[in-house]
Amino acid sequence: MNQHSSIEAQDRPARLTVGVVGAGRVGPALAASLQLAGHRPVAVSGVSDASRRRAGELLPGVPLVPPAEVLARADLVLLTVPDDALADLVSGLAETGAVRPGQLLVHTSGRFGTAVLEPATRAGALPLALHPAMTFTGTSVDVQRLAGCPFGVTAPEELRMAAEALVIEMGGEPEWIAESDRPLYHAALAIGANYLVTLVAQAKELLAKAGVRAPDRMLGPLLGAALDNALRSGDAALTGPVARGDAGTVAVHVAELRKHAPQAVAGYLAMARTTADRALAHGLLKPELAAELLDVLAGPAPDGAAGRSAAGHATAAGEWPSSDASTDTPTATPTEDERDHDAPHGSDVPDTPTTPGGPATPGTPATPGIVNTPDAPGPSDTPGASDTPNPPAAPDDTPDTPDSRNPGPHGGDS
Repeated sequence: MNQHSSIEAQDRPARLTVGVVGAGRVGPALAASLQLAGHRPVAVSGVSDASRRRAGELLPGVPLVPPAEVLARADLVLLTVPDDALADLVSGLAETGAVRPGQLLVHTSGRFGTAVLEPATRAGALPLALHPAMTFTGTSVDVQRLAGCPFGVTAPEELRMAAEALVIEMGGEPEWIAESDRPLYHAALAIGANYLVTLVAQAKELLAKAGVRAPDRMLGPLLGAALDNALRSGDAALTGPVARGDAGTVAVHVAELRKHAPQAVAGYLAMARTTADRALAHGLLKPELAAELLDVLAGPAPDGAAGRSAAGHATAAGEWPSSDASTDTPTATPTEDERDHDAPHGSDVPDTPTTPGGPATPGTPATPGIVNTPDAPGPSDTPGASDTPNPPAAPDDTPDTPDSRNPGPHGGDS
């Protein structure tokens, strides 16, 4: 249940009528959360049968109307559509005169700040960017999960208090993100959440090929402990053959993957190179062991891009340094990015119950730190709203597939 007791009366926004444009997984859940805080959902737009069903379940009795009608009825409008559809939708609504002066217009995209709302701002709207760093299922469980969820907040300075109050009323924790930092912020969440899902799914497939009957049960304790250790200790939590410099083991891995899952080789090599970089920079990988490891990992970089060795040397595409070169520098100087962004606080999490963590990985210091993980972002499969004077119904923020209730990145931050 959302906690609202910490909001002082003078900081609370007035009770507002709320509308939702794009009834995917995100919008109805946020509107339902605002309803718990005393606001009143009055209108929602949705294109597909799945979106209409979600709206009916999370916002019973709230009428389904076209986007322009949502804006006509609501003081606070949530624009929860895919990133690529947002700009055209805003332009179209502004050109048709649907935007009213003084109306709060909120989008939930992780990528954008408030600049994308400029056409509506010129029409008198009050722009807010409130991005919940969480994955959504499109069910009522999302409303409970908003408790303690970090929100990336961007707004004009004069609207900052109102934006943060709305987040707190939804049970979230506001984190201020500058307009210019939104793309980097969103990229960090994508790396942490989207690619984690890819890695876990690939690991499950490989375990199944190896004859493991319940890959999820085998991975659960290991991944739970690894995630907890990584959030607590950053690079100090690195373990495994790459961090140890076990070149022979890595060579066997690559050979087995080439034989049984060739599609996984490129990803394994890319992650191994990055892990070697970080392990060497952090002092975990001994320089004298790096040379043989680099020989094993040598090969074309993805898409022929130039790479950087585990010793920190720039290399041409597909070229790794020789064994001698790899030991020239005992440790690589970490870049500013590596120092400042090892463990972004707003990482997305899968929409599944928290997996019980196993015992701490041997050799990993149990340094106190952040242990909660809040999603981010997901691809959209719908075209952008038209920017003609008569825009069509806004696209929903998630694909309408049979598994739309399954865990996945929420469309509001696609």
